[in-house]
Amino acid sequence: MKAEIIAVGSELLTPDRLDTNSLFLTEELNKIGIEVVRKTVVGDDHDLLSEAFRDALNRVPLVISSGGLGPTEDDLTRETVADLLGRKLRRNDDILRYIEGRFRALGRDMPQVNVRQAMVPEGAEILENPRGTAPGLWLEDGDRAIALLPGPPRELKPLFREQVLPRLERRASGVRMFSRELRVTGLGESHVEQRIVGIYKRYAEVNTTILAAPGETQIHLRMWTGDAEHAKKTLDEIVSGFAIALTDRIFSQNGSSLEEVIAEELTLHNATISAAESCTGGLLAQRLTSIAGSSSYFLGGLVCYSNELKTAWVGVPAELIQAKGAVSPEVAIALADGIRRRVGSTFGVGITGIAGPGGGSEEKPVGTVHIALSHAGGVKERGVRFPGDRENIRWQASQLALDMVRVHFLYNGKQLPTRA
Repeated sequence: MKAEIIAVGSELLTPDRLDTNSLFLTEELNKIGIEVVRKTVVGDDHDLLSEAFRDALNRVPLVISSGGLGPTEDDLTRETVADLLGRKLRRNDDILRYIEGRFRALGRDMPQVNVRQAMVPEGAEILENPRGTAPGLWLEDGDRAIALLPGPPRELKPLFREQVLPRLERRASGVRMFSRELRVTGLGESHVEQRIVGIYKRYAEVNTTILAAPGETQIHLRMWTGDAEHAKKTLDEIVSGFAIALTDRIFSQNGSSLEEVIAEELTLHNATISAAESCTGGLLAQRLTSIAGSSSYFLGGLVCYSNELKTAWVGVPAELIQAKGAVSPEVAIALADGIRRRVGSTFGVGITGIAGPGGGSEEKPVGTVHIALSHAGGVKERGVRFPGDRENIRWQASQLALDMVRVHFLYNGKQLPTRA
C-alpha cells in the first residue's frame, strides 16, 4: 500500500515550526509495509487544502493528515474534507459533552468556538483523543481511506498507535520495508559513490541513497518485499560488498553515531578517555557525555583557549607554544599527553586549530586543525584543513578525533594506516 501525508498549518510554512509529525508517521507506516510516496505541507487555506487532499486521493488509497482540527476559524481540515467528499457536517453531542467536561475539570466554561470540534463529517468514525479537545477522524470513501489527526505530537502519536495503526494493520499486505543504514567517515559523498556504484547497481530491487552530513556520509538501503529471508540475504550481500569497497571507512552498519560507537569500544575494553580542547570549545566532551553511562569512560575535559591556560592547566611548555605556535602538531601532542597524564585516563585527546572566520594566515589558513591521540603505547597526530564555516569546522574536528579512537581499537593499537 502507498500513502501520502498532509501536514496542515500556516505556521509550518514559517522558519519557526518544524513538521516532525511526518517523520513519526513515515516510520510507523514503513514498519507495517505502507510506503509513503509524498509529503505535503499546506497552509490554512480552504482551496489549497482541497487541492492537496483531492490530488493525494487521486494518487494513493491512504491519506493521513495532521493539524487543522482546532476550534478557530483557520482550522479548516474537517470542513475541507467534508466538502471534498460531498458529506455534511453533523454535530456529535458525545464529543461536545466530552469537550465541556474537559473544561469543567479545569474550572472553566467552554468557549462557544469549541463547538466546531464536535462537528463530524457524515459517515466518519471518531478517533477518541483523551489528551486533547480535538478528536481524530477516520473516513472511508470506496477503497480510499483518510485519517485526520490532531497536530500536537503528544496527542497525535498515541492516537495513531492506539486507534489508527490497528485499522491499517488489517489493510496492510505482507510486504514491508527492510533497511540498513551505513555511516562512513573520511570520504565525501562523491568518493563513496565512486567506490560503491558498481555494487548497488546490481540490485535493482533495492533503493540506495547516499547522503552527505557534517563529518560523515550516510548510505541508506531500502527494500520492499514480503520475503524477510530474501531481504536479509540481499542486504547482507550489499553491505559485505560495501565493506570491501570502503574498508575501514565504515564506522557503523546500523545507523549508530560515532560517539555511540566509541562509547561501546571504550566500555568493551574497559578504557577511559579525557580531552584538552581549544578550537572545539568542549564539543568533543559534549559528544562523549551525550551517551547515558558516559561517566564510566569519560574522566573529564578542559577547554583551554588561551596559551597561558594550555600551560597552566595541561602542562604544555610555554617555550613550545612560542617556538611552534599554538596551532601545531607539537602542541596538539602536548595537549593529548598532558591531559592523559593529569587525569590518569587510558586515552588523551588534544585538539587545537583555527575555526574562523578570522585568525587564519597564509601559513595556517582557517580550517587548519591538529588533533592528537595519546595512550601508553605512543601518540598519533593528524593535521588537516577542513572546509566550511566555524561550526562545520568544529564538528568535523570532533568527528576526526572520535574516529582516531575508533581506528585505534580497529587495529588493536598496531601501526595505524596513513590518511591522505
